[in-house]
Amino acid sequence: MKFKDYYETLGLQRTATQDEVKQAYRKLARKFHPDVSKETDAEARFKEVGEAYEVLKDPEKRAAYDRVGADSRGGWKGGQDFQPPPGWDEGFEFSGPGTWGSPESGVGEGQFGANPSDFFEALFGQHARQARAQRRTAQARGQDHHAKILIELEDAYKGARRSIGLHFPVVDEQGRVTTQERTLDVTIPKGIREGQHLRLTGQGEAGGPDGKPGDLYLEIGFKPHPLFHVDGGDVYLDLPVAPWEAALGATVNAPTPEGSVKLNIPAGTVAGRKLRLKGKGIPGKTPGDLYVTLAITLPPAQTEAAREAYRAMAKGFDFNPRTHLEGASS
Repeated sequence: MKFKDYYETLGLQRTATQDEVKQAYRKLARKFHPDVSKETDAEARFKEVGEAYEVLKDPEKRAAYDRVGADSRGGWKGGQDFQPPPGWDEGFEFSGPGTWGSPESGVGEGQFGANPSDFFEALFGQHARQARAQRRTAQARGQDHHAKILIELEDAYKGARRSIGLHFPVVDEQGRVTTQERTLDVTIPKGIREGQHLRLTGQGEAGGPDGKPGDLYLEIGFKPHPLFHVDGGDVYLDLPVAPWEAALGATVNAPTPEGSVKLNIPAGTVAGRKLRLKGKGIPGKTPGDLYVTLAITLPPAQTEAAREAYRAMAKGFDFNPRTHLEGASS
């Protein structure tokens, strides 16, 4: 999908104030409203204008959109092929107001609010659904906030106390959106898994005069790890082994998130064989497993002695790895 330049849609500079965003929207909404416009593409343009306003009028969505829109060269992604980068919303604090199709958005649900673009859905769909559900139950207490944080895999094994920084938008005196940061100390419980939430009581939006503050919900994700990848409670490792270890069997050291363990390589192992270490995945009432996939790695032939060893292997084995391919193309 293509990156949507919402500023271009509304004819705005990226430094536009919130009042300028509102004024641009009202002007274009009148121009392209399907009930009055004579433009052939009025309905599509009206939807595009409404979606752009839905994002830029909301300081939270606008700040998040600005973050993901700017590339590493300080340019803008407008028109480029786009997929949200992993963890793009890490540490960004969202609350409930101004969700897609909400009464306060100025967007009619029956007109186009029920059908946001794939681009909008990829960035804000999950947050909008959370906030919409929250709005149905909100009373005098402050709104709950939501943020995603990435933790080390090892913290899920042992538990930890970590300081995290969360970014949230503010509108300055000139009506421009900027971001500020707050730092919280968070206890990571042992055994937490990706997609689970931590609830920080009272760390959401302040309540009304007689209401309690809302809560902050932190969705957990794992930072990319150089050795392991995770699926639910199970952890996976690719482990290189030497040809003679695979052929003859061996006991080797294998890393785990809890430290090194001795792993028995059965004789006659082939590349891709998977060994299961039961209960060595993420801890829990039902702990996950650790799966080790074996990769046979050939030593380099960089010396004459090494090359001679390979020549001896070639003479010592009556082996053709392509036997199964013979006659396949005839």
